Amino acid sequence: MSKDQQVETKVVAIIPARYQSNRFRGKPLAVICGKPMIQHVYERAMASPLLSRVAVATDDERIAQAVRGFGGEVVLTRDDHVSGTDRLAEAATIMNIREQDVVVNIQGDQPLFPSDIVEQVARPLLDDPALPMSTLIYKIIRPEEIDDPNHVKTVFDRHGMALYFSRASIPHQRNPEEPQTPTYYKHLGFYAYRKGFLLTFVGLPEGEWERFEKLEQLRALEYGYGIKVVLTEHDSIEVDTPADAKRVEELCGE
Repeated sequence: MSKDQQVETKVVAIIPARYQSNRFRGKPLAVICGKPMIQHVYERAMASPLLSRVAVATDDERIAQAVRGFGGEVVLTRDDHVSGTDRLAEAATIMNIREQDVVVNIQGDQPLFPSDIVEQVARPLLDDPALPMSTLIYKIIRPEEIDDPNHVKTVFDRHGMALYFSRASIPHQRNPEEPQTPTYYKHLGFYAYRKGFLLTFVGLPEGEWERFEKLEQLRALEYGYGIKVVLTEHDSIEVDTPADAKRVEELCGE
């Protein structure tokens, strides 16, 4: 793709955020180092020079007021969405994002993510107009994450296209006496979609693999759409519980 063509494609970040959470109610508004967590995420996204626009998508007026309070853009969506991706698609439609533009889904519970992650996840779609979506992976260095179902593992082909995502430890080492152990990669929850494909994706019926693993990205693979995986050197801490928020508070205070 030529430089002129790249300029024509805009990259927009949307941060889905909901107030209700089974493990941490009101999570986006948890105060970390003097700011609500959603503000940390928003400001880190804004630090990416690639983005032409950043918005928070929420169905909760408390979150909306907080975002307006620090000068951010907010999009109010319906309250019946099953997933953050559904909320993302509605917000992208409300924002009149063009079909060919790239929408980056930034998780609202990762307040310390490096802003250059945005470039890493979006670049494949800017360089290849045929790609529908991309996501990030990270080489696992903490052994306890390999068998932890909360850390999703992935395998991919030699062209960097995802083959499968699983909460199980894939690949499985059949022979434990094998001197060489597999390299495991975990999935980080950053996605980039072409806006046109994003609307196609949320219109697809739930996939069988998705239903068992509870992983949305498997729907794309099951229906034959490719997902480019990008290996990043950055890990990203997710805040799922108040204890996680305390850990982030300690890190950002260093």
